[in-house]
Amino acid sequence: MTRPGFVLEVDDRTPPLLVHEGLGFRLEEFPQGTRVIYPPESLPTVPDVEEAIRESLENPVDSEPLRELMFPGMRLTIAFDDLSLPLPTMKAPDIRGRIIEQVLTIAAEKGVDDVEIVAALALHRRMTDAEMRHIVGERVFRSFAPSGRLYNHDAEDRANLEHMGQTEKGEDVEINKRAATSDLLVYVNVNLVAMDGGHKSVGIGLASYKSIKHHHNAKTMVHSRSFMDHKHSEMHSSAWRMGRLIGEHVKVFQIETTLDNEVFGKPYDTLLKREWEWSLRDQATVLGLRRGLAVAPQKMRHKMFHDLRSNYGLTGITAGAVEPVHELTVQRVHQQQRVKVDGQSDVMVMGVPYLGPYNVNSTMNPILAACMGLGYYFNSYLRQPVVREGGVAILYHPLDEGFNTLTHPSYVDFYEEVLADTNDPALIGPKFEEQFATDPWYVHLYRTSNAYHGVHPFYMWYWIAHALDHLGDVIWVGGNPKAAARMGFRSATTLRDALEMASSTVGSSPSITYLRNPPHLLADVR
Repeated sequence: MTRPGFVLEVDDRTPPLLVHEGLGFRLEEFPQGTRVIYPPESLPTVPDVEEAIRESLENPVDSEPLRELMFPGMRLTIAFDDLSLPLPTMKAPDIRGRIIEQVLTIAAEKGVDDVEIVAALALHRRMTDAEMRHIVGERVFRSFAPSGRLYNHDAEDRANLEHMGQTEKGEDVEINKRAATSDLLVYVNVNLVAMDGGHKSVGIGLASYKSIKHHHNAKTMVHSRSFMDHKHSEMHSSAWRMGRLIGEHVKVFQIETTLDNEVFGKPYDTLLKREWEWSLRDQATVLGLRRGLAVAPQKMRHKMFHDLRSNYGLTGITAGAVEPVHELTVQRVHQQQRVKVDGQSDVMVMGVPYLGPYNVNSTMNPILAACMGLGYYFNSYLRQPVVREGGVAILYHPLDEGFNTLTHPSYVDFYEEVLADTNDPALIGPKFEEQFATDPWYVHLYRTSNAYHGVHPFYMWYWIAHALDHLGDVIWVGGNPKAAARMGFRSATTLRDALEMASSTVGSSPSITYLRNPPHLLADVR
């Protein structure tokens, strides 16, 4: 039996608890009475992955079997989630590559020759050949990449974008032209968290800035409550309207997968265990890791963590029509990550680890750290946030990794120029977004190098709009004071100091909740 997630109340017997902070972690002593939310342990995985894939393609939900949708002379496009999922990167073979191979086998058997494979980047950076090869596998890469039939989606290639119309809300729907003009579009997804998948896959992953800007803005984000609940997220409502319009023009066969909670392999798997259950060997491992990280140069620590590969196992796969497939997917994600929590607290504590969706093989700059903590972790709830309105978020991250100018060039100017002017998401967009989105140099780097689109840092800041609107204060433990101040936040040396600073907002005896992740959890706050 898989043990469910639960809420621990800290007492005098509770050992120090592990808190991630960038390229490291600490063992923190929390005040007695602190609630600690632990995610469920991993669900049982699919015993035969290849058979599970085959079964999903042969018996899809609300759709004919994939084989029956194919015919000689058709245009088939296969799109897949990029390297922003899952986190960390899966050990080979990646589940997307295994699915794509079976789709290609069926296509070959049905005499389909016109096949192209597209990485659904949206406005993310282009993947390198090595990153692409890891996801799709060596055989697919060798068969399709040299001929140009395996490639990154380019949201700035005007000749290869198709405007499909507008939704009833006036939202432009513009996606990859090859996908839009195919007889069949197969999308291969990894649903790491409840936010992923559904109409978000094609409607955002293969879209242009003209389309994406309708839902990636401060107004939409502040009314997305939460990102992990698509039925109460304005961003998802927009994506669903767009996806339904896309479905009127092109047949989409959606393939969604869910994973367990095996985030780290050995020896880092100890970090996933509940602290009071650590064996003497586990304790020695944690002590050794801490000592090693304390003396290692930052470049070495970066390599140690970013070379990690996850042990994720497949908990389910469903294929067919987009919406019914996604409903089943979300059920499995909830089963793996959902934890019932009674009521809100005055203070929410989060450790921000080294990795998020937008710094794979790169650095976690201060803007990305804010997005990970106040965008993703803050929004990891159903019904209502873990922290009350006007409460305080305390986050752990050094905010010291700086900016990678290869992958995040526009972030540097956003940090130095935009945040120096204002940190209000509602003001930033109208004043600066268009300039960054259309800057010729940023567009050039996005299209030809490995840089995120010029507008991307704006989206990261919009992601935290709901948190900024909801919270009374944000404090970073161990955070670089200059970086914290530039973003409009405060920094503290210790948790004790942070709670003292927070007392002006929540009093001297606040209720505290600590989200103990990774692995991933979803707080169902009632």
